[in-house]
Amino acid sequence: MLALNEFAKNVFARNLTETDEGVAIGYNYLKERGFNEDTIKTFELGFGLTDRKALTNFALKNGYRQKYLADTGLSIFYEDYQFFDRFCNCVIFPVHNLKGKVIGFCGRILTKNTKGVFIKYIDSPHSEIFDKHHNLYGIYQAKASIASNDKCFIVEGPTDVLTMHQSGIENVVAIFGLTLTVEQIRLISKITKNITLLLDGDTGGIHAALRGIDTFLSEDMDVRVVLLPDGDDPDTFARSHSTTEIEKYIAKNETDFVVFKTRLLLDYAGDDTIDKANAINDVVESIAVVPNGIKRELYTKECAELTGIDEKVLNNEIDKRRKS
Repeated sequence: MLALNEFAKNVFARNLTETDEGVAIGYNYLKERGFNEDTIKTFELGFGLTDRKALTNFALKNGYRQKYLADTGLSIFYEDYQFFDRFCNCVIFPVHNLKGKVIGFCGRILTKNTKGVFIKYIDSPHSEIFDKHHNLYGIYQAKASIASNDKCFIVEGPTDVLTMHQSGIENVVAIFGLTLTVEQIRLISKITKNITLLLDGDTGGIHAALRGIDTFLSEDMDVRVVLLPDGDDPDTFARSHSTTEIEKYIAKNETDFVVFKTRLLLDYAGDDTIDKANAINDVVESIAVVPNGIKRELYTKECAELTGIDEKVLNNEIDKRRKS
């Protein structure tokens, strides 16, 4: 399966630069998005042809077995012996593991719709070598920078990673979806304990990040968050700012995740007593999962200052939850 993915990656890469439609559709799309040759090569980007049988036929002719084409998800086979390529008319983002092996693919579909429903991205399905809940896009390209900076920035999608990387911020990875999993956090923790989430102002994304806070904290990770200016996501922000400007903005706006969560929930609660109590209880639940006693103590002090609740009261509530 790994050998087949490597074969497919090379085919997709050739399609991008050596076929008329690859250049006209895929390569031009990447250039319009501002990605340069170094970025295209570093992330081994490619293109899936519009011919929905091109890759499958070529792989079969080269001796690759139908079973593994199906198992990797590169091809979709039906009982009547019909088959189709999964990745058609799309820019291909290979997904590498920490060792650099291609374990799956993410495709940016360039047609307007699929079966009448607008779809932007399509991923390889779950397989023996690929589980999107256990992996992170860009981790292989970012691992050296993550180690040297002792920090990992997390964004939402592949193009966010590419733009940030091209802008000089190379210690960045993307999740598949909105919420980080325990397995993804543990993958990062092999390199660093410091995570910074780069969030746009989208309410759904912020709340998804808040839902994952207990997972971060229970794994003893140091988590910070940067809320980008209204109307910006990591991709657009990186395009319109220099490396120095990005670094300065992050340094100025990085906030400890527990503090961020406390302020945000209190802001939502307003002056409503019940909502405020629920918000504080939510924060207490998060502090209670922190395994390190010193960190718990510091978080409790911060929470007391922000909420106006006596520190002893908060400690009593935290102790109850830790014993339950």
